[in-house]
Amino acid sequence: MIENILLEAFDIKKSYQITKQNKLEVLKGINLKIYKGEIAAIVGKSGAGKSTLLHILGALDTPDSGKLVFDGKDILTNNDKDLANFRNREIGFVFQFHHLLPEFTVSENIQIPAMINGNIKKDYLHELLNLVGITDRADHKPSEISGGEAQRAAIARALINSPNLILADEPTGNLDTENAESVIDLIFKLRKQLNTTFIIVTHNSEFAQRCDRIIRINDGVILE
Repeated sequence: MIENILLEAFDIKKSYQITKQNKLEVLKGINLKIYKGEIAAIVGKSGAGKSTLLHILGALDTPDSGKLVFDGKDILTNNDKDLANFRNREIGFVFQFHHLLPEFTVSENIQIPAMINGNIKKDYLHELLNLVGITDRADHKPSEISGGEAQRAAIARALINSPNLILADEPTGNLDTENAESVIDLIFKLRKQLNTTFIIVTHNSEFAQRCDRIIRINDGVILE
């Protein structure tokens, strides 16, 4: 049903100018539907275009051509300011490295997107700290917590503005097996409790197999 579609990409193409004569075609006409509440895995070899696609889906990068419709609205027609507001309001980002700011506590790091949005949410902060299991680390600096705890804080930061979509680029890629499994379990728990949609780029085949759907990219196209 069309109302269940959160994000839809139409014929997304992206290339980069390598030299004056040569262009590298990274995405060669991507068509994709993401449904509300699903966890979709994007998989493929290195250089297949996974991260480029994720950045475009999150409006961190713009395609050369194509259309990107989020909750019924074409977001690529927005100006830079509107795109920035859209990203901060509707999308949360999680990367392979947590990117927590070392001078701030865990709580302060999580609140940064809300501060940018001008809407501090103390009650929701405490709820998220509890949900991701790091309440006892709230006042610690990033250097004082483990890698798994730091990634949990990064996930909470991505959720602080209650976005409809979380984009995660190799969220377990920098973790040992035990912490990776813990973060994977957390993502499924968060989907269930918050009804958040996740798109996850991963090389972790076990993680991908647990997802609702696997989207395979090869040489800039989606394989059926």
